[in-house]
Order: sequence, then structure tokens, then C-alpha cells
Amino acid sequence: MQQSAFYENLEPFTFLERSALVYPNKTAVIYGDQKYSYAEFMTRVNKLAGALKQSGISKGDKVAFIVPNLPPLLEGHYGPMSIGAVLVAINTRLSSREISYILNHSKAKVLVFDSEFAPVISQIRDQLPMITTYVQVVDEFPKSDEIPSYEYEEFLESAPSGLHRDPIDSELDTITINYTSGTTGMPKGVQYHARGAYLNAMGEIIETGLNWQSVYLWTLPMFHCNGWCNTWAVTAASGTHLCLRRVDPQKIYELIEEYKVTNMCGAPTVLTGMYSSPSAEGRDLTGVTIATGGAPPAPQVVRTMETMGANIIHLYGLTETYGPYTLCVPQESWKDMGPDEKAYAKSKQGIPYIHASTGVRVVDSDMNDVPRNGKSMGEVLMRSNGVMSGYFDDIDATNKAFEGGWFHSGDLAVWHADGQIELQDRAKDIIISGGENISSQEVEKVIMENPNVLEVSVIAVPDTQWGEVPKAFVSLKVGAVSTEQEIIDFCKDRIARFKAPKYVEFGDLPKTATGKIQKYVLREKEWAGQEKRIQGSQVAEPN
Repeated sequence: MQQSAFYENLEPFTFLERSALVYPNKTAVIYGDQKYSYAEFMTRVNKLAGALKQSGISKGDKVAFIVPNLPPLLEGHYGPMSIGAVLVAINTRLSSREISYILNHSKAKVLVFDSEFAPVISQIRDQLPMITTYVQVVDEFPKSDEIPSYEYEEFLESAPSGLHRDPIDSELDTITINYTSGTTGMPKGVQYHARGAYLNAMGEIIETGLNWQSVYLWTLPMFHCNGWCNTWAVTAASGTHLCLRRVDPQKIYELIEEYKVTNMCGAPTVLTGMYSSPSAEGRDLTGVTIATGGAPPAPQVVRTMETMGANIIHLYGLTETYGPYTLCVPQESWKDMGPDEKAYAKSKQGIPYIHASTGVRVVDSDMNDVPRNGKSMGEVLMRSNGVMSGYFDDIDATNKAFEGGWFHSGDLAVWHADGQIELQDRAKDIIISGGENISSQEVEKVIMENPNVLEVSVIAVPDTQWGEVPKAFVSLKVGAVSTEQEIIDFCKDRIARFKAPKYVEFGDLPKTATGKIQKYVLREKEWAGQEKRIQGSQVAEPN
């Protein structure tokens, strides 16, 4: 097809090409003692693309990464895309069973993994017939010899010389798949196309104020919705990526001071950890913009972080919306508000990002808009360039999610007169704990594998640290004996540890006349006294 003078595909890879051209010597990536300029960043990405191509990867093939927030995972957001391949960035906290499922379901051919996770990969290696190449990132943990693999730097150097670039055919081609727990209990592969990723990244730049002088600290996992598209946004703005292997409040404060950090993101629990840490004493966060989401932050989280000087931006979205989709937009009237009133105003989920236009509604069961009175509750629907193209290899789930031509979030909210939405509850059996999605049905299925269990129901219950956590209500078989800890340990052996119930209560379960378990009865009891049936983490009142 002849190249057009007035149209070309929107593709995030062009962000790196531009920044490497305009700012070749500017620091692009920092991790510990490692520093890469944009020219070096581009060179490394090109080598990764070449090595992948040499290993048999072509357009549409899947390349999986199980790596923390290190430069190789950032490079993974560009290398596969450069040759039209698809990135599958996997949550490092998942169990071996979940990782095996994702690798097989996605049909990944190459697996790049940090040495920390070598024991997990070794355990499931015989279950991964489609993986042809293993690549090992050696950082804090020594290289494992149990898995025949390239060392990452060795893999890069194996690339043939020259430019390795095979652009996507269409901006609607999938460039990455992010797996999230669904209401069925099995992870669903959320497909991001190049156009959506490009526009969402531009939205991040506009809404969070990124520019060429920005220093972005990676406290948000890059595997979460591709770091809310900041893996591309920071590069597009020609800012600096400051990588951090794990979240540690003291280390965060040190890096903020050393590198004059301007931007970071995280769930409310990250902010809670920062504020409550002994290392918070005397810290000044003036000039740092912190975007928070994943769960609604309690107003006191906003207030207490802003007392330290930080500018808090409250975001809301889902994996299916490339991460953030709405934000609480500052209003002129806020200038006259007191701290408490302003903190509450900032805790709303807000209006759509600029790239999402006006593509959000709150509707009743007949998909009619609810009144914008701040009282009538309905389901949040989305439709725009900021919505996924569908679930990978799951037509039924895709059709259900897009019923009526809108994406159904499963979240319940009220709609205010100024157009801002405010979450109240969830329609789906999803628990969001510390920013991580947990399917209550998935936990229930695991508990039902216990030979002592007759019936089980799992719901979200409020928690000051994590916002909400799973609690299991268990009915045992006649004559069977079990304990809370035994059920918890049983789960931790089979699914990611953060998905295991924090509490277990034994006894008969409330049921309808037809025998259906009444979850709402359990929720009413556990959430009594709470204004909303959905919340983020909280912090203690300042002294």
C-alpha cells in the first residue's frame, strides 16, 4: 500500500524514535548505577527486536515477561512492538498455576524472566510446550542453571547488526495483552491496540503534566496495564524513567530527593505506606505529582499526602480501559475549600480523560442514564479510544462486556450535576485489594477443592491498609474439622498469596428459598456503618 501524506498509523514505538532523535544524549533510564541515554535506549531496544526476530518471533507472536520494574521490562514495551510482535507482561505475584495458564493461553513463544522467579519457571517448564526460548534477567539473584536460557545481556548481543523494524500493519493491531482476573475466575487476556495505547499515553502527558524535564519514579508495576501507559507516555514526553525493583518507602524518599522526582503513581496503599513510614518524618514532597487509583483513596489519604506538599491526582479505570480512564479534575471552587472539603472533592472518580472525550455514562438496568443528582446509583459504562479491543480468544466474554455497544465496567456509581462520577459499590464479584484484582469466584473454586468444605462464599470486607480484602464464609461437611489458618494456607499453596482470604468464618450460609447463597446478606453485615461498599486504604489522622 502506498504511503499516505495525510495519514499514518498511531503507534507508541514512534515515541522512542522521536525522543532518540531529539534528545539522543538525555538520560532516558536510570536503575541503580545504570544510566542509559535515549540513543542507548534505542540501541538496546533495537538489539532486543533483532534477537527476538532471530529466535523466530514474527508479527503477531507473543513475547512474555515476568520481570519487576527493571530496564529490561521497559525495553520489552518497545522491542516486540518494533517487529509487530505482542508483549505479555505478567504479574510477578501470581502463582505457578496462574503463570502456566497465561503462558499457554497467550501462546507465548519467548519467556523473559528475572532470576528471582527461576524456581517457579522450573516448576512449570514441562507444562509450557510452546515456549521455544528462555531469557534470564540477572539482577539481585544469581543466574539459575536449571533452565537452559540466555542471559538477557547475552541475548541482546546475539542480535544481528542493522535496524530491526517491521511496523504494524494497522493501528488496530494488538501490541500487548494484559491478563486480569475475571468474574469467571479464569484470567482474561485484555487486548490493547496501538491506537488506544498511543492516545492513552498522550492523555497521561496532558492530564498528569509530563514533559521533557519530568523524572518519573516507577512505583507502579509496569505489568499493571503497561504501567497505566506511562511506559510509553514518559518516553513520548522525553522524560526520565527511574526504575525501582520493589516498593520501599525509605528508598522512594531517597530517590525523590536524589533525582528530583516530579511524577509517580500507585494505589492508595502505596501512599499509605509512604505516609506511615518512619522515614516520612520531615519529608517535603513539594513539586511531586502523585497519581493514585486502583481503588478509591480515602479522603484522609489525599489530605495527609498533600500536607507533605504532594499534588495528588485521583484516577479511575480498569485493565480494560488501559488503566486510568477518568480523573478528578481540579475546579476553581476548590480554592475556597478547607482541607477536609477539598480532600473529599478529590476522592471522586471524576470525568473522562481528554482522549476519552465524553465517553462515560452511569445507567440503570435498562441502560438509561440515571439522574445527575449524586444519589441515583447505576453501572459505569465506557466507550472511546480508551477501551480495549476485546478479550483474547474469548468471544463470549467480549460480547458480554460490550453489550449494547458500551463497555460494562461492573462498577456502581452516582453521577453528580457537574458530570463527575463517584463509585459506591461493585456489581461484579471482584475484590480490589491494594490495587490488585481478585476474583471472588476464583477463590471460592480453590476453597471448594478442600475435602472438608461443603460450601463457601467469598466477599470483600473493609481493611484500613489494603482498602478491602477477601473474607471466606465456609460451611464444612458433616463431621469435618478445619481452622481459619488451614483454609488460608490451603489457598496460598494454589493461588497468588494476595488472593488468599485474610479471614475465614465458619457456619451456615444465608440462602434463598431456592438454595442460592445470599452474598448481599454477608456484605450488609461486614460493611455496616460504611457509606460506600467500596474503598481504598486509609491512614491515621495526622498528629
